[in-house]
Amino acid sequence: MGSDATNNPTSQYYRTASDLQLRNFYAAKASINTNFAIPSIPSTIPKVYDDSVARFGKDTAELAISHFQGVIQSFFVGLVGAKRVLEIGTFTGTSAIYFANALKRNGVKGGPDDNCDKPVICLDICEEFAQIARDNFKEAEVEDYIEIIVGDAHESLANLEGQQFDVIFIDADKISYMAYFEAAIEKKLLAKGGLFIIDNTALRPAIQLIDCQTPLPKDKIPEEGMDDDFDSYRDFGRPIHEFNEHIRQDPRCEAIMLPIFTGVTLLRLLDNN
Repeated sequence: MGSDATNNPTSQYYRTASDLQLRNFYAAKASINTNFAIPSIPSTIPKVYDDSVARFGKDTAELAISHFQGVIQSFFVGLVGAKRVLEIGTFTGTSAIYFANALKRNGVKGGPDDNCDKPVICLDICEEFAQIARDNFKEAEVEDYIEIIVGDAHESLANLEGQQFDVIFIDADKISYMAYFEAAIEKKLLAKGGLFIIDNTALRPAIQLIDCQTPLPKDKIPEEGMDDDFDSYRDFGRPIHEFNEHIRQDPRCEAIMLPIFTGVTLLRLLDNN
């Protein structure tokens, strides 16, 4: 989750922070409108994070997106005029709460539509996380906007065929990024003019493979790789780098990676009829 403009930096922070750190802090603070009827940062989000720290520890709690990333993603929901959002990987619900509030600002009403589907559909494999998220949705008063489907996301995506979403957010197991992306395209889940937001696309195990050609070996780290941590290579580096190279060369889409947080990729389909 990291430090951002909702924290109050000390004078010591100002003295020791780099220009880049201060620039990031300033940008985050400048992006938060305190006069929104629906706040830039939902009021319950700090408690969601604190509860996650208490329950799971700081490292696990930081699986959630930061406040600034939530504000950025909310902006893109507004930019494309989204009415529906699909989230693959929910954890304790931080990003889904941001999405629901952004849809509120777009004028979207809560509750099921004519097909009994809510505006935000979340996929997660963990019932424990899903139940915590449901409780957080209630506290944030967005439970009418969000439905969680628990189970294997590969199966859940197949079952969503026939629905369409204006924003699809991928933030789940990195090994499956390629499969989730291709399934969403195959099932025509992204509406015309829609946007993919894909998180963690510049994790350290991936960026160390910058000079490596794909496909990468499954059973060993290539010589160009800088670390010798095979688990990180297998679970993060290899699948993310191969996914990044895949979309970079895919004639169906235009993608741009923002070098913020641990990498956020924005992607649109060029022929999405």
